[in-house]
Parts: sequence; C-alpha cells; structure tokens
Amino acid sequence: MGTFLGHFLPGLAFAILGVWHTLNTVRAYKLKGASGFRSATWFPFPSPLPGLRHLELYLLLSFSVLAIVDQLVDFPILALSLQPDSLEHATMYLHLSVYASVALAVDLTWRRDALGDVVAALAASVFGQELFLLRFHSADHAGLEGHYHWLLQLVVAASLVATAATAVLPRSFAVAVVRSASVLLQGMWFMVMGFALWVPALVPTGCHGVDQGSAAMQSAVACSTEDAARRAVVMANLQFSWALAAVWVVTAYLCLRVDCRCLEYRQLQPPAGDGGALIVDGDAPQKRVFPVAEQV
Repeated sequence: MGTFLGHFLPGLAFAILGVWHTLNTVRAYKLKGASGFRSATWFPFPSPLPGLRHLELYLLLSFSVLAIVDQLVDFPILALSLQPDSLEHATMYLHLSVYASVALAVDLTWRRDALGDVVAALAASVFGQELFLLRFHSADHAGLEGHYHWLLQLVVAASLVATAATAVLPRSFAVAVVRSASVLLQGMWFMVMGFALWVPALVPTGCHGVDQGSAAMQSAVACSTEDAARRAVVMANLQFSWALAAVWVVTAYLCLRVDCRCLEYRQLQPPAGDGGALIVDGDAPQKRVFPVAEQV
C-alpha cells in the first residue's frame, strides 16, 4: 500500500461506501421514523433485478479478494510476496471478505433476525482488526508518514466504537450516522495520505520524497529541517480537520435534502374482497399488509 494508488483506490472505495451508507441510513430513518428505525451494516441495492440486491456485498467481497491478491503477488514476475507488511495489509482485507461472505450467507438463507447481531459484531471486528494491525504495523512508519498513520488510527478507532455501538443501540439514528460518517472520513483520509505523501508536487515545503527501496527509510517523506518537519505536521493536522469538516458538511446535506420518497415502492391491488393492500418495501424483502379503508 506504500504507493499513491495503494492509498487512493481503497480510499475512494471507502468514501463511496460511506456516502452510500449515510444516504440509506437517512432514508430509512425518514421513512420509518424514530420508532421503526433500525441500523444496518449493509444496504440492498435498489434494482428491479433480484440478483443485484446484494451488490454492495458482492463488490466488497470482490474488492477484498483483489486487494489480497495485489498484496501477496508480485505481478511483474508472478511471485508470492510474503513480507510482513504485505501480509498485514492482506489480513485487513481478509477480515473484510469474511464479513461480506457471512453477511451474504445470512441474508441468502433468510436468517437475518437470528444472526443479525453476529453480522454486526463481524462488522465491528473488521475495524478492530484494522486498528490492531495499524497500531502494530511491522513497517513502523516514522516521521511525517507516521503522523498521518496515527491520525488514521483515530479514524479507525471512531469507526470501531460507532460500529460496536450500533450493535448495542441498533435503533439510534445518531450512532448509525456517526458510523457511516466515520467510514466516509476513513476513505477521505486514505486519499489525502496518497496525495500528500506520494505526489511530489504536494509534498510539504521543506520536505521531499524518499526512496522506498531503502530499508533504512521508514517514511515516504523526509524533511530537511526541524522547522520544516513541524510545519508539515501542522499541515497534516489542518488537513485532518478540513477533511472532518467536509465529511460533516456532506452528512448534514444528506440529512437535510434526502427525501424518503426516493425509495422504490410498489402497491399491489388485492383481490376483490381481500380488504387489504400489499405494500412491498424496496429496502426489505418482507411483505407487509396494511388495511385499506372502505370506499363509500
């Protein structure tokens, strides 16, 4: 992952996932209200094709497998790369693939009510293992890169706490929104790291990129003076604060603008004398029957 694309692509994926979760969380709350709302770790894709319902989980699983292969296989020579840092990165995606697989199996076997809490616990475990591996990363990032990784650990810790809290407080809209926003922030911070550490034109003033092939170097960026290093850290802190502000602007906008009528519903007229209307929720496979007022 020590490249621009190694941070930008996962960051973009997390950012899209965070926006998707925030959007659907707000929609679900506005549709069902405070009494009927329940947080979810994944959301069905609205499509007339039943096979696309689990698109989010399919994409997560595919992305995780491809990322694992990318970490463990050196493509120019098609040789296995079993360096500790590569194994650690691959293990992060392994936990994500386990979560996606279990969530998919639970939904396909219609056991969400019985095993929904297990899926929520697995979602929290993904962030827990990510935080664990980042905290004790064998690459032992130092200098400016180490500071960016320390800030990343704060974001992952927030995702862990918020995701664990949704398992305890599944009906809390605030907790669900914070969880979704933390995923978006994690994606944005990955992308910020990619630009700030691996794009030469964006490296802080007084600092420069270093040769990652050197075993002695543990940071992607080295600063020539102590003042330059302190200034680079200050800029990293400001970037983190700006990214957080941007996340909350996006989240607030979605909370204010999303209309629950965007959800797909269809009403099926009942047979004569049935006395009910069948409402099929586009977000859930269950069918719910509501009484229909008699026509005078």
